[in-house]
Amino acid sequence: MDAPLLSVRQVSLQYRTKEHLVTATYRVSFDVRRCDRFVMLGPSGCGKSTLLKAVGGYMQPVEGAITLNGRRIAGAGPDRMMVFQEFDQLLPWKTVKGNVVFALTSSGKLQGRDAEEKAMHYIEKVRLAKFADCYPHMLSGGMKQRVAIARGMAMEPEVLLMDEPFAALDALTRRKMQDELLQLWEETRFTVMFVTHSIAEAVKIGNRILLMSPHPGQVKAEMISDGTDPMDPATGLKLTERIHHMLFADQVEDEKEALDA
Repeated sequence: MDAPLLSVRQVSLQYRTKEHLVTATYRVSFDVRRCDRFVMLGPSGCGKSTLLKAVGGYMQPVEGAITLNGRRIAGAGPDRMMVFQEFDQLLPWKTVKGNVVFALTSSGKLQGRDAEEKAMHYIEKVRLAKFADCYPHMLSGGMKQRVAIARGMAMEPEVLLMDEPFAALDALTRRKMQDELLQLWEETRFTVMFVTHSIAEAVKIGNRILLMSPHPGQVKAEMISDGTDPMDPATGLKLTERIHHMLFADQVEDEKEALDA
């Protein structure tokens, strides 16, 4: 088997609040292979977004190492582009095309006409060519996220990092964006790491799903998904039900023990 594109080995992450030093993850290990749709799934506070930031190079592990193509990640770089859930991640004074071009030119990746052509290529991929000259305030939330995805993909990173990118959208738009992301993946086969706390979204988006425990985040299991929600003949449970049980079984047991006490 080919070497993994990204390796996370025994990674512990911490950050400081005004009152405490918080351990976000504890000795987390996993691999991401090229063309994976790798989803990190877990309850709020399990450290999945913090882990994504560490992969992005925005913070360093206190223990363990993160490597990309065998090289240790020491900081942010254009080989890892981030898409956040907030709608204000675009420059409001630049058009759709201007936002994508700016990412290319400011990073030194491309300049001039080459940058414009590359920008329009990916703007067309997310079906926003008719809105290339519009400003962010003229777009819906879903359209803004598509611009952010186009901007990230135009950089042609090794890994596209997506931190709950559809969480702030209404239910119908969220489902549409999930479908559009999968269609885009079918066309270009990029590698994506996707963070969510929605089991249904994880099953639909991911081909591999990493289940994380509550704070501090540790790996509970890894599941394989084909984008559907099949029933396991052995257990009679659908994939979403099995994942729910694995994520929350300990919590249910703790609640039972508290009631029995």
